[in-house]
Amino acid sequence: MENEEIRNEEITFENRIPLEDLKSSVESLKAQLSKIIIGQEKFIELLIVGLLADGHVLIEGVPGVAKTITAKLFAKTLKTNFSRIQFTPDL
Repeated sequence: MENEEIRNEEITFENRIPLEDLKSSVESLKAQLSKIIIGQEKFIELLIVGLLADGHVLIEGVPGVAKTITAKLFAKTLKTNFSRIQFTPDL
């Protein structure tokens, strides 16, 4: 009986964070990066996920796919510092 009452109650959620502002900022960031970096939408999304998760990003890939340029542009767009550690197979 109690479970039925709980199911019948309407559940409402309140946003504590202004998600509209976050969404517009993310879209603006994507737009800025897409002006220079072509065909790397998934890569850009994952960089943004790493940023929002307050984490680190390990970028792997074959030479010539604009990994460093994207990372530098990402940092410049966010007006923050850029640093890089390069690994080679012998490490």
